[in-house]
Amino acid sequence: MKKYLVRLPLLATFTLLQACSNADSVDIANRTGLPCKDKPNCVSTSDERAEYHLAVFDLSEAGSSNWQQIEEIALALPGARLGARSQQYIRVECVSSVFKFVDDFEIHQVGSKLQVRSESRTGYSDFGVNRERADTFREQLRQAKLLID
Repeated sequence: MKKYLVRLPLLATFTLLQACSNADSVDIANRTGLPCKDKPNCVSTSDERAEYHLAVFDLSEAGSSNWQQIEEIALALPGARLGARSQQYIRVECVSSVFKFVDDFEIHQVGSKLQVRSESRTGYSDFGVNRERADTFREQLRQAKLLID
């Protein structure tokens, strides 16, 4: 019995932290044109600082006219689910498999370029997960011939 009394506070704390990490995201606006804040859990094509910067996503002719395929590739990323969608914009919520942390992966097509931003909702560091996600997305777009090399 004593063993369970010790575990109960730990379980309650973990449950509370879990609930706080999954805040509802309905009202998150398009932030693809904004630079990252000063926490190393974000990368963006709109941020010129080296630690946050993503290289430009230049679309090929096929990519410029195939938004649906771009969306499909984004939604096929690990842990991805649709967060929001509007014309030429999508916010994908990427949920980590173990702790269920949510990162926002945003894509906005502006002419023949994609503005891309990936940011963790909670915490300070993401241990490079957002950059890795953006790099995976870029590689999948390249393989589909939707980007100019």
